[in-house]
Amino acid sequence: MTDLLPFIEGLPKAELHVHHVGSASPRIVSELAARHPDSKVPLDPGALADYFTFTDFAHFIEVYLSVVDLVRTPDDVRLLTFEVARDMARQNIRYAELTVTPFSSTRRGIPEQGFMEAIEDARKAAETELGVVLRWCFDIPGEAGLDAAEETARLAVDLHPEGLVSFGLGGPEIGVPRPQFKPYFDRALAAGLRSVPHAGETTGPQTVWDALNDLRAERIGHGTSAPQDPELLAYLAEHRIPLEVCPTSNIATRAVATLDEHPIREMVAAGVLVTVNSDDPPMFGTDLNNEYAVAARLLELDERGVAGLAKNAVEASFLDPAGKARIAGEIDAYTEQWLAK
Repeated sequence: MTDLLPFIEGLPKAELHVHHVGSASPRIVSELAARHPDSKVPLDPGALADYFTFTDFAHFIEVYLSVVDLVRTPDDVRLLTFEVARDMARQNIRYAELTVTPFSSTRRGIPEQGFMEAIEDARKAAETELGVVLRWCFDIPGEAGLDAAEETARLAVDLHPEGLVSFGLGGPEIGVPRPQFKPYFDRALAAGLRSVPHAGETTGPQTVWDALNDLRAERIGHGTSAPQDPELLAYLAEHRIPLEVCPTSNIATRAVATLDEHPIREMVAAGVLVTVNSDDPPMFGTDLNNEYAVAARLLELDERGVAGLAKNAVEASFLDPAGKARIAGEIDAYTEQWLAK
């Protein structure tokens, strides 16, 4: 795995499953915590490693929401968004669909128009100054119920910032059935957005079926339990519905016991289009480069195999055809140059 790291670090990449607040580095979390000293989040970046050690998925959500509470003004939003893009640029991420949860910010008092202007200003600056193309997925925080779904759909459909491409559903799955969110996904899809809900991360394959049948999912966030249902795997492969796989996240939240038990091998063996992603990277002590290295070990890939994973993400993205061709061409050129050394 280590031998491939230099190749991976320079490889042009796209990322499709990464959360806005969950991407805040210890440096940024500490800066936000200093702005809002009433928070229980540690100020010391070194103490965040212990703070970001989770006992289970419910504990992860609790800690995640404490970091969400640090984002209280449009200036906080802008700072966070641009600095996330800066971290992406360091990893040679050319394109990312960042999952944003506007309800979590607007219900804490950030004006909705101010929120939209902050993420859009950061998006444009990231592309101009860093060469990172950002697009948004607005997701419903499932634990907040149908009021959150209504508000997220309204913000997505009525305000529809320029960078918005998709509509999602995150948070806990247990006790949060997917079918109840159908009306909100219907509205978003009617407005031209794409459906990318989380499903099958901490629940069984039926949750993935519900996401496909009720929410018309075009990609599945996680889908960790999909290999438990061979019919589901076959359906995903036949219809070329990608799985956004986040190996280290699944271990950190206890969705999977160990990396060696991770079902990514069964997914790939079944012919499913698999993309590799980091989810909430600083919270899980990882980044996209590390996730590629983990996947390369689990799948026993060489450089060309890793490049193939990178092209999977480009194919599964909602980038325009010219943009897809550009990044795929960069991946091919980089790989050939590397192998010719």
